[in-house]
Parts: sequence; structure tokens; C-alpha cells
Amino acid sequence: MTDSRQLPSSDDALDFDDGEPVKYGLNLLLFALTVPSVFFAGSLYVDGPVGGSLTRQLLGIWRGWPFAVPLLAILLAHEFGHYVAARVHRVPASLPYFIPLPQLSPFGTMGAIIAMRGRIRSRAALLDIGAAGPIAGMVVALPVMALGLSWSHVGPNTAPHYTQEGQSVLYWLMKRIFVGPIGAGLDVQLHATALAGWVGFLITMINMLPWGQLDGGHIAFALFGDRQHRFARNIRHCLLALFGYNLLKFCLPVVLHRSSMSYGFAIGSSLFWLVWWGFTGIIARVSGGAEHPPFEPSELGPGRRLIAWSCLVMFALLFMPTPWAEY
Repeated sequence: MTDSRQLPSSDDALDFDDGEPVKYGLNLLLFALTVPSVFFAGSLYVDGPVGGSLTRQLLGIWRGWPFAVPLLAILLAHEFGHYVAARVHRVPASLPYFIPLPQLSPFGTMGAIIAMRGRIRSRAALLDIGAAGPIAGMVVALPVMALGLSWSHVGPNTAPHYTQEGQSVLYWLMKRIFVGPIGAGLDVQLHATALAGWVGFLITMINMLPWGQLDGGHIAFALFGDRQHRFARNIRHCLLALFGYNLLKFCLPVVLHRSSMSYGFAIGSSLFWLVWWGFTGIIARVSGGAEHPPFEPSELGPGRRLIAWSCLVMFALLFMPTPWAEY
């Protein structure tokens, strides 16, 4: 995941230069830890699990570059989209804090966050900063997905155990364009680069949830104002509804003996939105609540309103009811 988070502050002034020395040590350390973690995850997709000692496995992580390089490019574009927009509007913002998760995440990372002190007073700045990250990330993710799909092939899902990535309208359209019609019992066997593009779609979709301090929350609040607070509460309830939908989709057929899926896989495939329901609660506690502080009275111009609505449409095109399933 990745968000641009406003931190609570007793001083609402947004002086860009507060006289404090800028420290990048933690940012660089976390990025340095994230790079090999993502390369290791990529090597598992390219080569599969490699036996032998840990040293042998680590020496082979460079082979994960077809996944790691494009994914890191998408993440960096996303985060520096936020950072550059914040600099343009003279909003104090940190460099990205990447989150390495070797082994715990199938992608080696949970993305990154950018912290911003105080509150964003300008409605235009809130929109620009919120939208710049997803737009910049998708500018990289779209050609990555197109290239990866052109290197992928169609084959049967006949393995006793396989993973099904989530399907969105945009992803389906790109598969149709670059792979063609896919018959029953078949699916695209993703090249590692296509998988990196899909992860970029997933991360953008999560960040575009119109809730709280996520990018979509910034955009929706800039567009709708205080009405967004009520929308955000309903969005969080929808996460529980999506969890319930997936629980019925995967677990009910197992209970009724209409599916050969194990209980473990059925439950695991249902948990994504429950995890994010809990995670949004943590974000709300850390950032001082799900609601945005008010901005100065102003209106968005036609161009920015078009950007805001386009971002919400992009969220709809990227939305995946079931982001990840194990069979």
C-alpha cells in the first residue's frame, strides 16, 4: 500500500523551510531493504522456489529483475508524484518510507507512505497531491502491463494448486487487446513483468479507495467537501460487505461439498477486504481520524474537477471484487 498521510500537528502553518536539517537516512535504509526483498519475490515468480542453502537463494535473486525493476519503477513514480506535487504547493512532505516485507508479502513490499506535517489548507493542493501519485504510477503501470501481456501466453489452469489474480475492467480490456479471446478452462499465464503491472493496478486501486487519508480520500474530499465524511463511513462498511461476499463465494461451496477447495484456501481467499477494513482502522488511529481537516473556502476549476472525476472513474476501472484467490 501507499498513502499520502497528513500527520496531526499543533501548528497549522505550512512553512516549507522550518529550519530543521533534512534527514534521509531512514528513507534510504528502508528503500535499500525493499529492493532485495522485491527482487527475491520476483525470483520466485521467474524460477520458482529454489532448493539449497539461503546463500544460494540470495545469490539468484538478480533473476527477479523482470518483476522487480518494473514494480519498483511504478512505486517510485507513484510516490514521487505525491512528493513533487507537495513541493510545488510548498507543503512540507517527507520522502517516501518504503515498507519491505520479505516472505510476508508475495510481492516483497507493502509499498510506501509519505508523511505531511500540518494540514493542507488549499483545496487545489489537496487534489493535486492526492491525484499526482496514482496518475504518475499508472503512467508507468500501463506500458508495463502492455509489455508484460505481450510476453505472456494462454494456457490451461490444470495445476493442483494455482493462484488467480484479481480481475478488473481495465485488466480484462488489456488482456482482450494484447492476448485476445480466452477460452473456457484457460487463462493468461502471466509473464513476471505483466505480474508487476498487475501489482501496480492493485496498489493503485487500494490507494484510490475514497476513504480517509488514502489518495482517493484526498481526491474525494477535495471534490465533495464535508459530504465525503459520510461517504467515507459507508465505504468502510462496504469493505466488510466485500469480505462477506468473498466468504460466501469461497466458503459456502466448500461447506456444501460443491467445491474441492480446502477450507484453508477458501478462508485465505476471503480475507483481503477484512484485512483492509482493519488496516483502515489503524490508519484512522495513527492519523487522528478518518475525517479530513477543513480547507480554506475555494472552488475547484473545471480542469481540476475533470481530473478528480477521472481519478474516481479510474478507481472503478481498477476495482477488483476478489483481488487474490488460492485454488
